[in-house]
Amino acid sequence: MLRVGRFDRLAAIFGGILKDHNSKLLAMNGTDNHVHLLTSLRLRSAIPDQIRDVKALSSKWINETYKDQFGFAWQTGYSLFAVSKSVQPAVEEYIAGQAEHHRKRTFEEELIAILELHGVEYDPRFVFD
Repeated sequence: MLRVGRFDRLAAIFGGILKDHNSKLLAMNGTDNHVHLLTSLRLRSAIPDQIRDVKALSSKWINETYKDQFGFAWQTGYSLFAVSKSVQPAVEEYIAGQAEHHRKRTFEEELIAILELHGVEYDPRFVFD
């Protein structure tokens, strides 16, 4: 089930790019400063190559389609988490509720909390750009 909120046109772009990599967009939503994608990635091509293409080709589409967004670019980095199929419904629900969720906790606060919860070492100087 694809939940896209106000991002339906962008979801179609992401979905097409992922399909070219033999992957599938399962859910998408976001806020003004980030998006969450739930995907089923296939390793026909390397994951960084898929993410590079999603970011580059969608940026190109945004700049061509929304002239007022000229110069739009995604941030350099990204976060990627693997989840099991058994938690897919919970992840889809979380993605669908982004606007409400981030009224209580910023994206930055949430990402740091997730990294710390799972014992992921990070340098705060390089987490956000």
